[in-house]
Amino acid sequence: MKTEDTAKTHGVSRRKALALGATAALAATGMLSRPARAATNLTWFMWSGSEPEVTAWKRIAALVNEKHPDITVEFQTTSFPDYWTKLPALAASGKLPDIVSLQSLRAPGFAELMDPLDARIAADKLDVGAFEPSIFKALQRGGKQFALPYDFGPLILFYNHDLFTQAGLPLPKPGWTEAEFMAAARALTKDGRHGLAISVPDAFVVYARSKGAPYLNAKGELDLVNPALKAAFASYARLVADDKVAPLFPASGTLSSNLANGRLTAGSAAMYVDGPWQLINVKRKSSFKVGVAPVPVREAGSISVSAGSGFGISRTSQNKDAAWKAVQVMTGPDAAKYLAEAGRAFSARKEFQKFWYDTAAQDVVGAREGIDAAIKTAEPYVTTPNWSTVASLFEQYAPLAFAGSEKPEKVLETIQQLANQ
Repeated sequence: MKTEDTAKTHGVSRRKALALGATAALAATGMLSRPARAATNLTWFMWSGSEPEVTAWKRIAALVNEKHPDITVEFQTTSFPDYWTKLPALAASGKLPDIVSLQSLRAPGFAELMDPLDARIAADKLDVGAFEPSIFKALQRGGKQFALPYDFGPLILFYNHDLFTQAGLPLPKPGWTEAEFMAAARALTKDGRHGLAISVPDAFVVYARSKGAPYLNAKGELDLVNPALKAAFASYARLVADDKVAPLFPASGTLSSNLANGRLTAGSAAMYVDGPWQLINVKRKSSFKVGVAPVPVREAGSISVSAGSGFGISRTSQNKDAAWKAVQVMTGPDAAKYLAEAGRAFSARKEFQKFWYDTAAQDVVGAREGIDAAIKTAEPYVTTPNWSTVASLFEQYAPLAFAGSEKPEKVLETIQQLANQ
């Protein structure tokens, strides 16, 4: 009996020793001192215009999990126009995602859906000086920060370098004139192709500002019926209706800027105006050498408008701390470098803009000179709280002026009236 008891005692002691040894080993590796964290699954809603963009955004979501293994980000997407329709619907149903994407143009109308970030920025001592001041401020409302920016940039002119050289035309460059622009547009309009593809409202705003025409009054209110803007819109419409250097686009569910992008990349138009964030799509869809330049000098100069976008936290998120960690990664250095190199973002982080130049735009003619010149003369793209409505109305009614079925000034009056209802 004693022998059996002794054996049992020795067996227990041995098991205890093994257990203690295993515990010590775990403690040495740190596994015992760190309790397992529950995984947090976040949702993120963002617009996309192509498969390359979807791939880029999924990579940004993956960066969050690499930095914080206990956090995953589920990427949800839709088209740009549908995004601004679905966002308020999600808010009304209490189903806003944890992370909300915000464009500076839409900040006045949608910031109220988001949680202010100021206290978190201060607590983490985030280096706000790393960002371009204009776009950082553009994502504020009432003095509060509602999103951290990932990109910004002035609207610029993309062009088909091959068509210009084949026609023996001087290439667009900083300081080129309206006369040179029109000469090129006319020369390149032939054989079923147009010299230019136009869009609204953004490209038109750049056109109008270069002619010295305002679209807002002194109080920042929408003013589409002032004489200068009416004259600018009539001139813009003549590019389609009279000069025939740009094709008519239909009032449809597809953005006119996307149609213009498609015409450029398909080779059926030689020029169009958009932001540097479109380089990812222009390069991948084009079979020709791409060129970039500022818009031509008109009565008031070569004036562009700068805008951008960022990410923030929805007011109704149940995971705000985790969402804040994710947003910092999504707008952080690794994400900035990736998006710049991919051509999806001219980085809001000043230090990382070089990667857009060096990688994404390395074979794009005039990219550095064009962007640098446009930034110098660009104005912040200031908008009204109902800008989504204004933009939709432009898409719907502007084709009437371009087709010659309605006077341009009447179209602006209609848009102004409907936007203020």
